[in-house]
Amino acid sequence: MNQQPDIQAGIDTDTAADTDRVHAVASRKAAWHLLPILCLVYFMAFVDRTNVGLAKTSLEADVGISAAAYGTGAGIFFLSYALLEVPSNLIMHRIGPRRWITRIAVTWGALCACMMFVQGELSFYIVRFLLGAAEAGLYPALMYIVTIWFSQRQRVTVVGILYLAVCAGLALGGPIGGAIMELHGAGSLFGWQWMFLVEGAITIVVGGVVWRWVPDKPSAAPWLTTREAAALDKRAAAGTAPAHATLKGNARVAFGRPFILVLSAVYFANQISSVAIQYNFPSIVESLGIEGSFTIGVVSGSVGIGALVGVLVIPWLHRRAAGELRVLTGVTVATAAIAGIYTFADGAVARILLIAVAMMLLIGVLPLYWSVAMARMSGLMAAAGLAFINTVGLLGGFAGPYLYGYAEDRGSEAGGHAVLLGGAVLGMLLLPLLRKTVRDEDRTSTPAAQTEERR
Repeated sequence: MNQQPDIQAGIDTDTAADTDRVHAVASRKAAWHLLPILCLVYFMAFVDRTNVGLAKTSLEADVGISAAAYGTGAGIFFLSYALLEVPSNLIMHRIGPRRWITRIAVTWGALCACMMFVQGELSFYIVRFLLGAAEAGLYPALMYIVTIWFSQRQRVTVVGILYLAVCAGLALGGPIGGAIMELHGAGSLFGWQWMFLVEGAITIVVGGVVWRWVPDKPSAAPWLTTREAAALDKRAAAGTAPAHATLKGNARVAFGRPFILVLSAVYFANQISSVAIQYNFPSIVESLGIEGSFTIGVVSGSVGIGALVGVLVIPWLHRRAAGELRVLTGVTVATAAIAGIYTFADGAVARILLIAVAMMLLIGVLPLYWSVAMARMSGLMAAAGLAFINTVGLLGGFAGPYLYGYAEDRGSEAGGHAVLLGGAVLGMLLLPLLRKTVRDEDRTSTPAAQTEERR
């Protein structure tokens, strides 16, 4: 217990090259042991989000849930998620990510399975609200793990790898859910009931995997030496970030810094368009004359292919351009342009391709948002601040499906297009303000801290 100062002192007196070597070895170990499991958790989160989109038409036919009610139920998930996001992450910071992510996966898996019992609009709203409450805190908990295991220089790449799970969920969730729905009639259950049951059960199993194999921090990892664990701790510390042990008296640091507020608003705009597409793309595909649950699921998976290209290419552009904000600006402007073209496009193939390109940009840019945030947060302030940013984004996740469903229920295709375009344009308009607030934030950092932060 008293060994840590000696270990740290030993690292400080090592040559820089030797320290870099130890850190590189430790980082590779951390990536191989943690990222496959974290990606699996996040993959199931997106599979479980995709499945309700696949079930949209069936829910209307089998239990009478209208398009507007579906949009409300799809979005209400994000209200409870947002309401409990910050409290959830504060609990996670206190008891450790291993226990808390396990709890999240088990309860959300159980509630996903409970979706099979939906009988009408009220029960749909209730289960979706509870599902959001159960899953609250998952994403910022994953981002928090990144802040305690990886250096700032590595984080865009690591977050990009986590977003591969999003791409896989979007690409494979549709075909997997569609295939399960082909069990329609077996055991006197509808196909959508089988889908919710099977995918919920798998998520519970994934929770057990987290419990067994994800350590809370480097010093708790049996596959790291004490020297390697200390090297990860040293490099993961955000040298430019304010560190406080309590929220009392420090709420502005966690939630109120201008760059946090503006970044949250940019993320909100992104989620309006992104989540509206995720929850409605299967029904868009079906409206274009494509039939069959499995075929619709496969075509819907094209958004995952677009997202995959985005998370591979956009972080690469970030590394080449040496700056998140340059790439953020270009991608956000391009997203608005694609949304504008989609508004006037005609033809099934053109619309599917444009949505895939839009998702490439909307998902591919997300690692950059989190890199901007994590470079300026650490410890409890990171747990609280990351959760706050995600909370605001989740409100966009409610607004997007709700407004899209509202327009669709009134037969307004143009209204649905306006939702997608509006989110993209709002994000573009906020970018100059984000650049200013980030520059202002960085002026308060010392040059020495910034040098360490980039290592």
